[in-house]
Formats: sequence, structure tokens, C-alpha cells
Amino acid sequence: MRGLSCGMRAFSRAAHPVLTGAGDLGGMTNWDFHEGDAIAPGLRAVRLLGGGRRYEAHLAWADRLRALVVVKVVRPEQAGDAAALEGIRRETALLRALAHPMLLRSFGAELDGDRPHLVLEHIEGPRLSTLLRRYGMSIEQVLPLALNLCAVLHYLAQEDVVHLDVKPSNIIMGGEPRLIDLSIARRVHELGELVTPVGTKRWMAPEQTDVDRFGEIGPASDVYGLGGTLRAALPERVPASLAAAVDACLAPRPGDRPAAGELADLLEPMVDALPAPRLGRFRPSPRRRNPHHQEVLR
Repeated sequence: MRGLSCGMRAFSRAAHPVLTGAGDLGGMTNWDFHEGDAIAPGLRAVRLLGGGRRYEAHLAWADRLRALVVVKVVRPEQAGDAAALEGIRRETALLRALAHPMLLRSFGAELDGDRPHLVLEHIEGPRLSTLLRRYGMSIEQVLPLALNLCAVLHYLAQEDVVHLDVKPSNIIMGGEPRLIDLSIARRVHELGELVTPVGTKRWMAPEQTDVDRFGEIGPASDVYGLGGTLRAALPERVPASLAAAVDACLAPRPGDRPAAGELADLLEPMVDALPAPRLGRFRPSPRRRNPHHQEVLR
């Protein structure tokens, strides 16, 4: 942190929107923050982490917390867009209302002004999608992960919240896995407002992709995303009972999928039966890469 603090003693340079031409995001503008620039009072940029069509995420130093955080800020050309502002307001409200060990935490937001933004917990660790692409996972890793994800999806269902975008790139593998990105999540009573598909095409439940089936969207839709995530994570050889449980999550009809709590009940005996971890047991091993393209519909 010494180099970081030294680089942030002064930040008089103003950040201005610049045009970016990165892949499918070509033609959008982003905030040209450099290390030490003020994103907002008390929040100083460290580096750009990434972003989507409406938002970009920056690693930043929060003076009040004296800690690194992630600042999710509306892109310059989206700052006056009603849909972008409603999305970040909705995510802010959900994060204020929800609290679970496997959910990302929020440390406040500023939703007015030129740079509407949300301050999020910074978690050290790779995304699950990165681990799967580089190494794959063993059954000893997948089962505890599945149980943790069941826990957070069970909690969201109890709170009448549907995430709508459960996928490997929205899971951070820190000390415990964390489910991130509630930007398109909805309360159950808000699902009737959907008029177009939302989510990531590869991981969306059938009812999320078909306008005529939008009335079926609910917590079971998140279970479908969980099933797709677990199928991508499973090694080639798995117990038949585990394969059957994952297949049940991917049933075309929501009513045929287990609830997250029911799936947890199925998985707990499998987790309990795992051998005690030994040094080296969880060392990742190279595996065949399986790159895939994700089309995000927001």
C-alpha cells in the first residue's frame, strides 16, 4: 500500500470522458481515470477493472474506510439514461436490504450528480469463470462450492429476490465464494415489469428467453443458472447422484427443478462423505480449455 498511498497524495487532474473501441463495446465512452484521480469525494481511482454497456467498475481507495473498494459508476453517456439509473438504484436498494455471507456487501452510493456510483466490497480472488478456463475443478472443490451457492440462492428466494444472472463470471472465489452483480435482480413482485429478456444468454433459464413464458420466472430460474454453472465446473467423472441433481436443476420446466434448499439437502451427505483435505489435494490441474462466448442481454 506504500506505493499506492504515495501515488494518491495529489489528484488535481480532472477525468474526462474518452471514447473507447474495445470489442463489442466500441463507440462507448468511459471515464479516463488514472491512479489517484478522484472518482468522487473520498474515493480515489487505482485501476479500471472492467465494465459493460451501462457501467464500469474501478478498484479504488476509500478514505473513510481506509480500504480498497470497487466503485461501480455509470458510464458518461449513460448518466442521464433512465434505465441505467434505475438499474443502479435498484441494485443499491437490494444491497442495503440484503445480508448474507455469500453476497457482496455495499458501502454506500451516490446516485445523483454527474457520476452516479455504487461502492462495493473488494474481494481478493479470481472469478469462477477464470478458474474453470485455466484449471478446472475437482469434485472436492465443486461440492462445497455448490452447497455455498445453494445457501445464498435459498436466502434470496426467502427474501423474494431473483438474481437472474447466476453464472461463473458472477462468482468470486475468495475465502468463501461470493455471488456478485445484482444490477438486473428483481423482487418477485417486480418480475411482471419485464418486457424483454434479461440475463446472459448462455446461462438463462428457458422462461427468461421466451417473452410468452415470463410469468414463469422466479427463484427456479436462478436454480437453472446454478445448474449450468455446476455442469461447467464438474470434472468428467462424477457420482451418478450428483450428475442427476445437476440435471434436475436444468429441467426445462421451473416446477421440475429442485428448490435451492432442497438441492442443499441432497448435496450435504455428499459433502460430508468427502475425504479430509490433505496438502496438495486441492492443487489445480490443467484441463482442456472450453472458451465460450457470452451475450449479455440487459
